[in-house]
Amino acid sequence: MSRQKQRTDKEPTKKVIHRQRGVYHLAFIYLAMAFTSSCVPSTDEGPDRPNIIFILADDLGIGDVSCYNPDGRILTPAIDALAQNGAVYTDAHTTSSVCTPSRYSILTGRYNWRSWLKAGVTTGTSPHLIDTTLMTAASLLRQADYRTSFVGKWHLGWDWDLKDSTAGLGSGWRKDDFSNIDFTKPIKYGPRSVGFDYSYALPASLDIAPYVYVENEQVTAQPDRITIDTSEYGWWRQGPTGADLIHEEVTPHFFKKAEELVSEAANSDDPFFLYLALPSPHTPILPSPEWQGKSKFLPYADFVMMVDHYIGRLVDLLATSGQLENTLLILSSDNGCSPAAGFQKMVENNHLPSLQYRGHKADIYEGGHRVPFIAHWPKVITAHTSDQMISQVDFLATCADIAGVTLDTADGVDSYSLLPLWKDMKAQYNRTASVQHSVDGTFAYRKGTYKFISHGSSGGWSFPRPSDQEALDTLPPYQLYNLANDPAESLNLYTSQRDLAQQMKAELENIIVNGRSTPGPSQQNDDAHDGNWPQLHFMQD
Repeated sequence: MSRQKQRTDKEPTKKVIHRQRGVYHLAFIYLAMAFTSSCVPSTDEGPDRPNIIFILADDLGIGDVSCYNPDGRILTPAIDALAQNGAVYTDAHTTSSVCTPSRYSILTGRYNWRSWLKAGVTTGTSPHLIDTTLMTAASLLRQADYRTSFVGKWHLGWDWDLKDSTAGLGSGWRKDDFSNIDFTKPIKYGPRSVGFDYSYALPASLDIAPYVYVENEQVTAQPDRITIDTSEYGWWRQGPTGADLIHEEVTPHFFKKAEELVSEAANSDDPFFLYLALPSPHTPILPSPEWQGKSKFLPYADFVMMVDHYIGRLVDLLATSGQLENTLLILSSDNGCSPAAGFQKMVENNHLPSLQYRGHKADIYEGGHRVPFIAHWPKVITAHTSDQMISQVDFLATCADIAGVTLDTADGVDSYSLLPLWKDMKAQYNRTASVQHSVDGTFAYRKGTYKFISHGSSGGWSFPRPSDQEALDTLPPYQLYNLANDPAESLNLYTSQRDLAQQMKAELENIIVNGRSTPGPSQQNDDAHDGNWPQLHFMQD
């Protein structure tokens, strides 16, 4: 397969993607595919509608994938193999630096803060976040005769049936918040209500109770104990745990479910969409016994390597079942690496989870939301590395383009199709700007190489935190960086380029107020549940 490099006049790539590291276990597959295709007459009709698999890792930093970080301490040969033969984006972003809102945007094509969740994340007791009247990637593809499946960590809220409808639920952070849940009754407004034919889901993160599997809206086994992790590296909150759920086995179990679905799909003429939302390598950090110590570094590194191994197994299954060539497989992460992974210790030992970028999970800085993004589709995508700025919110419009579906003006209001870029690296891609969001609701607006931040803080967990008022009193109220020559966001240009900052601030305000960032009629943002949206204070300045 020929090697190409796509360049743009946008931010230069600061670290070249390394594509020669290790022996790729898929090499024989691509040789076989090349031989097979040489025996089949070519047509001008283009590919049949592809299968689509979106693998979303949890808290996987851009520097934790070895093709992005060849000098790092973590090896990911299976992901590297996808990169070797796919499109690799060095300027790809989640819409948020924490998990729930990023997941919302992937499915809906809307910026996360247009939902009722204006900051933070949902818990295991939160109501459903996705309005069931919205078009999602799953409902769109199902209408286009795709078989749609969800496996993994949902973390987008759903509605539990209650023993006492007048009593309600706790916030979901304490072990006694779940006593009113009737685990024998089906959930409401889960994955199947937004377009998935089949779902096998964990309510939230594997450190947020309750810990139960929910298959097609029904808990698979009633909780029989309250668990709390006491291992050195795991840690999860105390909470009710299903009789069939063992924390250490959840990640392998989800991959097994995914493999079963892929095997079944090989016998069908209909294309499938599988959204595999992993709970890993998020805490609790639980590498299987055979992977413990494999990295000769940290348990987090062992865990990443274990996840990579299972990704390789899934890709091998696609190949041996004859589905790989016309499967679009996307690998990405919901936000940057978490401090809980041992972030600082990794940096001190010459492994940079955020590469040269500032910050980590929860932050508005690049380390919070610049993530690995690899698109692999042998029948269409020519292998290349791109520094084109893209966003995960583009997934919905991309699915619509692939399926030949025209979106209604109220659907995918922030989503642009990536398909033209995959068909022709020189094609027009309509995204010119993007918006990111932090855990506390701070906004960032990116246009070209410049980035405007709506607050003086990190918006998250690194210095200066939003609560560090003494430090913030000494800093400008806004931040402006030129990522082309300052990827570490070390030099705030707000004071010296105030006109540009004000222009970008006004453009951001317009995107928020207009209810969309794509062309079309204005739309309404959802109201916060309490009617309050305090992070918009900057719009009144």
